[in-house]
Amino acid sequence: MTAPILTPLIPDLHQSLAALRRPQLLVRAARFGAQEYNRKRDLKRLLRVPVLPRPTAALSQLIEIETEQDALRRAGEASYSLTHHIDLLIAVMGEARLLARDADTA
Repeated sequence: MTAPILTPLIPDLHQSLAALRRPQLLVRAARFGAQEYNRKRDLKRLLRVPVLPRPTAALSQLIEIETEQDALRRAGEASYSLTHHIDLLIAVMGEARLLARDADTA
């Protein structure tokens, strides 16, 4: 069974996120971890950047990396990392929440 990730308010990113279908267990684990998401700590580590990008740019990059990770999962590749995949989904959820919050205050 697959579950949708989130629904942010940015149209292109909204479409990208709406198209994501991941196993429900992955989504549940990521939702649990999203409660402890720390943008400064987690995003720097995942994107390997010294300066944090804006949430829109970060989310686009995260979706691209997560899509690659999901392709490894589906192919059964030995290089697939479950923990890395969950970390990416946590960050995707965290950045989507930031965008939604920013859109609500705008």
